[in-house]
Amino acid sequence: MAEHDLTKTIIPYLDRHLAFPLLAHLVETQLFPVEQVQAAQYELAKGTNMVDYAVNLFEQLYPDQEVPEEFSRKRETAVSTNERLQQEAQAVLDVIENPGVAQALRQDKNQNLTFLKDNYNVTLEQINALYNFGQFQYTYGNYSGAADYLYHFRVLSTDSELNTSAHWGKLASDILTGKWDTALEELNTLRDVVDSRSPSSLLTTPTEPAALAQLHSRTWLVHWSLFVYFNHPQGRTLLLETFLSPTYLNTIQTSCPWILRYITAAAILSRKSAAGGNNSSSRVRYSIREVVKVIQMEEYQYQDPVTSFLKELYVEFDFEAAQRQLSLAERVVTDDFFLGEFRDEFLDNARYLISEAYCRIHQRIDIGDLSERLNLSRDEGEKWIVNLIRETRMGAEAKIDLEKNVIEIHRTALPVYQTVIEKTPLGAGMLHSQQAVQSQSQPSISRWGEIISYSVVFVMDYHPRPSSNLCCL
Repeated sequence: MAEHDLTKTIIPYLDRHLAFPLLAHLVETQLFPVEQVQAAQYELAKGTNMVDYAVNLFEQLYPDQEVPEEFSRKRETAVSTNERLQQEAQAVLDVIENPGVAQALRQDKNQNLTFLKDNYNVTLEQINALYNFGQFQYTYGNYSGAADYLYHFRVLSTDSELNTSAHWGKLASDILTGKWDTALEELNTLRDVVDSRSPSSLLTTPTEPAALAQLHSRTWLVHWSLFVYFNHPQGRTLLLETFLSPTYLNTIQTSCPWILRYITAAAILSRKSAAGGNNSSSRVRYSIREVVKVIQMEEYQYQDPVTSFLKELYVEFDFEAAQRQLSLAERVVTDDFFLGEFRDEFLDNARYLISEAYCRIHQRIDIGDLSERLNLSRDEGEKWIVNLIRETRMGAEAKIDLEKNVIEIHRTALPVYQTVIEKTPLGAGMLHSQQAVQSQSQPSISRWGEIISYSVVFVMDYHPRPSSNLCCL
């Protein structure tokens, strides 16, 4: 479903190297003509020092043409530049690879600089050479090396602007090498830097107000964080905690409402897995209610089948419309770069939400009718419903009558005070705290240039401008 693809929307907020995986995914899904996607890849690759990759793309696009001579010259320049930068940074590399130096370094960077200058004649220019070498390694496609060099630079440097730039470069490098635990740590550190609102930490121009620059920085960070949150094992829960916080929810509503797709998907993906625990279940229920409110508020500027599914289910209470939207959402999730691998889990959790909502307003349910609403055959639906009741707390309320092929729901009315607490966000938080205390008092059973728009010198060659090559997708 090309009309719902967000690649063209997201790429302007990414470093060009981070855009390559998204374009490669488009080649696989064939949502757009392959030639157009390859043209976009080529335009991005020309702006890097990955000459061989650019040549390969040129040969795929123009098989009957000779490779331009400019690529040979660019390759020679890249090799010579790499050698020069390595020689300039070698003095610092030799020092930091000394185990004795590592043990002698302290938290105070100024003290470290004095120590390195007095004992090893290391100067600020040599430390900055380490930054330049790390930056070039990134544009060269050596992301692992870039991450190491930028990390060591940050340990030694006192230049706040270059340190922030190195933060973005390190995050991008960790993402591209798939080191998700390290990338999550880097993401959290960079978020703290951006939230501090220090002018040196923002992607700003001299004429741009600090508040607007901070909004831009957070918008970029939101898009970069998608790589981490949809690859780290705890990413979906962390996404909800971050994106539903007032600061970042305001950023999303103001600058990038399309991120609502990923908030909605994360809420759905987290729902069933938390159904067995009272603490996490209440927390996720609150997240879904909050997401539904945001979907209603932002419907005028963004909606897709994923967000419409929750709207039809929890606002309109239209199960037939929710079923239709879920069928469309399945295709959207399958084709989405970040959500594709969660297709089956998304469908399973979405069906759980439908079942839960349906069971809340019915006491006697025909299994065949519920199976149809879940887009399952009668046999598949029966097996799915049996497993659902067995695996979740619905088992205490629902009984299956196989002779009549129905589910009978027997509910115990909740005390009024508990109903009020669960429907009040503050009260829900108090309930979490009380339950946490109780669980602790009882024995437990088991114990990421170049940000072109904003004039930061470096952040690593990223942020391609939207171009006709990308818009032609």
